[in-house]
Amino acid sequence: MRITTLACCLLAGCVGSTTDPNASDDSSSTDPSATTDGGATQSDAESALTSPTGPYFTTPMFFNTDVSASPKAANSDRIIAALRSAGGWGNANTMQVDFDIDVLTATASTPKVAFTQTDDWYSPDCDSSAMPMVPGGNLEGESGYACTNDGDCHLLVNDPTNHKLYEMWRANVTDRFYGGCLAVWNTSQSYTRPLRGMQCTSADAAGLPISPLLFTADEVHAGAINHAIRFILPNNRIKKGFVPPATHGTGTTGTGDLPYYGVHLRLRANYPISSLPTAGARVVARAMQKYGMYHADGGNIALTAQSDRHTTYKWAGQLDPRDLAALKVDDFEVVDHGTYTPLTYDCVRQ
Repeated sequence: MRITTLACCLLAGCVGSTTDPNASDDSSSTDPSATTDGGATQSDAESALTSPTGPYFTTPMFFNTDVSASPKAANSDRIIAALRSAGGWGNANTMQVDFDIDVLTATASTPKVAFTQTDDWYSPDCDSSAMPMVPGGNLEGESGYACTNDGDCHLLVNDPTNHKLYEMWRANVTDRFYGGCLAVWNTSQSYTRPLRGMQCTSADAAGLPISPLLFTADEVHAGAINHAIRFILPNNRIKKGFVPPATHGTGTTGTGDLPYYGVHLRLRANYPISSLPTAGARVVARAMQKYGMYHADGGNIALTAQSDRHTTYKWAGQLDPRDLAALKVDDFEVVDHGTYTPLTYDCVRQ
């Protein structure tokens, strides 16, 4: 693919102003008085926290909550049985880890670049803000900013100086910056239900932030993942609609008791974690028992870890893609998640 001036500059690490001066840098904010489903307030959610906030967000979020003692959903056994009957996880019912997605870090001097919207950008779900372009950065599964493999090509950038987390789906930098759906999260804000807006997608189909649900080689090396984890399922094993904390879904084809987008799974408390083959796998499994994992997107590789390209520690010797293959859907239960919402695609931003 032809890489011209803009992409070459970014890959080479040059710093120049390519920002559109008319581009907005605002993201829609969530109503701070909003409540979670069932009338729970933000302070109710905070009272359940047993870990620090974060990653990335400085205020409590749904993924910070210890759910090890939370009620099991009344229909948990039916959902698990339906998922097992449908084939379990994707990838021949093998829980595998994908290590292809990166999170870049911007500084105060990182240039912001406006993008040309593609057909993968939707209104009003997606934001149109100029986006920080970290010199020498890359897209998901790519060595640079060009989307050469026709994948999801997520571009995730944390901007701690401005308390923003930029997450874009289907980014591509060639002769210009082409962008799909961008979600700009305010990392100093407490997002309660319904996050960025009911029926609104993000850079992930469920409308959730991606970066804070990824686990990293640094966390595993430290011996603890203090947040919930992102997981995905094949589209034919997902029922159309969503449950909290998801705000969106897709036209999936699952029926019966199969799970919706946003379903919250927890590894059963009596699972023999010591039987897992590596210390890294055991760290991940303990996080699944304490914080669980949220269904966020469609696909075949169940778990998503952050690439070690930009982390201090590396995955080699810590965790291999199939170190969690022993975990089957029957080893999980559904945490009581609240009211189901039919999918209408009528996004109302908060």
